[in-house]
Amino acid sequence: MLLLGIDIGTSSVKVCVVNSEDQQVIASAHYPETESPIISLQTGWAEQSPDMWWQQTGQAIALCHKKGGYDPKDISAIGIAYQMHGLVLVDKNHQVLRNSIIWCDSRAVEIGDKAFEDIGHEACLSHMLNSPGNFTAAKLAWVKQNEPEIYDQIDKIMLPGDYIAMKLTGEITTSASALSEGIFFDFQFNGLSKDIIDYFGFSDGLFPTVKPVFSSHGRITTEVAAALQLTTGIPVTYKAGDQPNNALSLNVLKPGEVAATAGTSGVIYGISDQLAYDPQSRVNTFAHVNYANERKRLGVLLCINGTGSLYRWVKNAFGSAVSYPQMNEIAKKAPLGSDGLRMLPFGNGAERMLNNKQVGAHLQNIDLNLHTQAHIFRAAQEGIACAFRYGLDIMRENGMQPTMIRAGKTNMFLSELFTETFVNATGVPVELYNNDGSMGAALGAGIGAEIFSSAAEAFSNSKVVAYVEPAATDAFEEVYQDWKAVLDQHLSNK
Repeated sequence: MLLLGIDIGTSSVKVCVVNSEDQQVIASAHYPETESPIISLQTGWAEQSPDMWWQQTGQAIALCHKKGGYDPKDISAIGIAYQMHGLVLVDKNHQVLRNSIIWCDSRAVEIGDKAFEDIGHEACLSHMLNSPGNFTAAKLAWVKQNEPEIYDQIDKIMLPGDYIAMKLTGEITTSASALSEGIFFDFQFNGLSKDIIDYFGFSDGLFPTVKPVFSSHGRITTEVAAALQLTTGIPVTYKAGDQPNNALSLNVLKPGEVAATAGTSGVIYGISDQLAYDPQSRVNTFAHVNYANERKRLGVLLCINGTGSLYRWVKNAFGSAVSYPQMNEIAKKAPLGSDGLRMLPFGNGAERMLNNKQVGAHLQNIDLNLHTQAHIFRAAQEGIACAFRYGLDIMRENGMQPTMIRAGKTNMFLSELFTETFVNATGVPVELYNNDGSMGAALGAGIGAEIFSSAAEAFSNSKVVAYVEPAATDAFEEVYQDWKAVLDQHLSNK
């Protein structure tokens, strides 16, 4: 039996088809070739069209089919991964009411901060494990306050993956994991947060039916099946945010296991069995894909908004004539430390690990007679690695002590230099796998459809393709401390 995985990213939609017998990818594709637009009508705003995600999903699936090697009619289950925290609003006819306010949008920071004060820090942290911050609940409150004519038409609110599942099946569902990433979930009562609902004046009826992550979220309709060359009635059996799904794709399911990713944003995601929280909500705790009331499995998430997005900006500004692999090779020509050139990657909205401050991206200490394109490329990679170290130190303050980090050999981890810089910055070895988000979604579908007897069976053929140990931590510590001094200077001005 074949499994279809769909990953709704910020830059593109990626899909893959996996053979359940050996868990190997038969074909994969993404759409578009260029990066998807982010609509920014005001500084700090970031929106995308849900209809664009749906159209891109169809295009990516069609491209995958064209590669051949399988019969689309043999696909027996579908899994969906998606960019976290986005707000999708539909009316009673399932029509989208406005663009999605996506994860890196900062307009609701003040609303979330005020809720944190008014509800109370202890109440928020002990029940939701997070500040309302800039998450989906605060974004919905912004719509209620600023676009009441739209708010009054809402039948259901969804996250991006819920929307794609609705388009496939006509049904609207969610999960505890999804509700927790929106800060709608009370971990003490294992249900919708009464504090959040009452404070913002939301109706319980706005929220979809709650189902386990690994379960049927509806079956594909006849019309959609015909358009996508699939079989009518095959189920969507898995939905998860991109970071819990990335952890699943790396078989990170047990307490103490840790995953990382460096795509548009950068994340370190560790598993805990404790209802713990950071007192400042700089790192965030959500229900993991295998969370259950009787078996707590939480994902502690550090997010850096600007990792791949910074590298894309650097490419556009300083390396438009070269490819990303060529950038990585050019960066090797500069020495460790980039001869003092420092870059802060914080130019993609408010950063939670910096207490929701908008520090901005900075390129500092430029020497016009010394620094070259190679220095800029390397400084970008070092700046991103330093941001990971800064966030990991916060996680360490909160009890997460990783001895190994797993990552997919994709995005920035395709760069040998970045991978080496990451392990030297953090002091933690990295295992690289050829797994990605769409593959994780496909295997998740197999778990949800009970094609696999367990997650262990789903990942029985997963192999380490590279192992990288720290080799220059002392030398990099000097770079990190200098970088941190630059960051502290900018934080003091905010």
